[in-house]
Amino acid sequence: MGIKVSKRDIRKLDKDIKKAIDNSMLKTYIFFKKVTPIDSGNARRKTTYNARRLTITGNYPYAERLDTGYSKQAPKGMTDPSLVFLERELKSEFAKI
Repeated sequence: MGIKVSKRDIRKLDKDIKKAIDNSMLKTYIFFKKVTPIDSGNARRKTTYNARRLTITGNYPYAERLDTGYSKQAPKGMTDPSLVFLERELKSEFAKI
């Protein structure tokens, strides 16, 4: 008795992994925007997600300031809590595979 892995199995696994990453990143983008402090709404409006590059970008001049805890609404910034969220999401998604 042995184990056999086919190309089809590998392709399916690859597809499942990519889907898990895509789902996790999209949920993290939504979370990132949710924890972004809101005053005028500019920071949330200017936060974008590039699904192709899997990047979340805060495209406003005071993004770094907000991310270092300048606002009382987000004393831990947005990146660190979002990374914790992403790790949990990835674990959850990979557990489904």
